[in-house]
Amino acid sequence: MSLFSAGAAVIIFCGILFIAYVIRILREYERGVIFRLGRLVGAKGPGLILLIPVIDKMVKVSLRVVTMDVPEQDVITRDNVTVRVNAVVYFRVMDPVKAVVAVEDYLYATSMISQTTLRAVLGQADLDTLLSERDKLNEQLQQIIDEDTEPWGIKVTKVEVKNVDLPQEMQRAIAKQAEAERERRAKVIHAEGEQQASKKLLEAAQTLAKEKTAIQLRYLQTLTEVAAEKNSTLVFPLPIELMEAFLGKKESH
Repeated sequence: MSLFSAGAAVIIFCGILFIAYVIRILREYERGVIFRLGRLVGAKGPGLILLIPVIDKMVKVSLRVVTMDVPEQDVITRDNVTVRVNAVVYFRVMDPVKAVVAVEDYLYATSMISQTTLRAVLGQADLDTLLSERDKLNEQLQQIIDEDTEPWGIKVTKVEVKNVDLPQEMQRAIAKQAEAERERRAKVIHAEGEQQASKKLLEAAQTLAKEKTAIQLRYLQTLTEVAAEKNSTLVFPLPIELMEAFLGKKESH
């Protein structure tokens, strides 16, 4: 009985292993690339897959979007500034057969091509372009990497440059440049304000010059405004036109 029980247990165990090898279940986002005696059969799935023992071998491939972090790269820009840049790449497998047959490890290959492309593209741009036109560079990176990985059955959907680390000396230089730019704008705005004010004053002077009594009324209005401040001493200019009448009478005498 013991030998019979041991033999039955061995048979049951071998049967479980046989079923586990023959029957494979793939999820909705998985595909199985099947090789029969080393020759490609094709991609199957999702659902229940039946394999021939010893003869068939299957490689599972995920079709979900992969988020790959590109490590920091030392990049020398076109204007000879050394920066450290990292990025993130979003891609997915569109053709599982190509992803298995055309390249040994599509994840490693995509990572390497992303790093080299990041250094090459950003090295052709100057620092100002790298800081201000990042969307344009991201689009260019996505197009180049997508073209390089297309023979592998991979579709690169998005590339984003995350961080651009500048040396401390360059950060101080950029801060000085920004401060100088703000001062320049302030001076230009102040000069434009003075120009506009001078034009308005010229127009006001021309308007007041048309009527002699207008300037006198303006003086009186100014006097009223100054007196409202409760000053102990009040000084205001006296128009020479007001004195002409008195001077004329004195000369006549």
